Amino acid sequence: MNLKVLTFGIAREITGSATTVVVTGSSVTVNELLGLLSERYPELRKLSSLTMAVNGVYAAGDTVVTNNDEIALIPPVSGG
Repeated sequence: MNLKVLTFGIAREITGSATTVVVTGSSVTVNELLGLLSERYPELRKLSSLTMAVNGVYAAGDTVVTNNDEIALIPPVSGG
């Protein structure tokens, strides 16, 4: 399964791209996907928090993602 992940903010800087593809042999949860991304991009572990959205909705860690889902990796944000 090829999962296309959209990246934003500092996560985009860390991955070096607006999108990244994670290849898995089977379905994965949001937490498992975050783990795979952190293995590939260890700098992600230094962020205070990361959130994922699946199909435009913030996703719980046990949410299962599939090929057809729109997945977004959202780093911590600050405002002023």
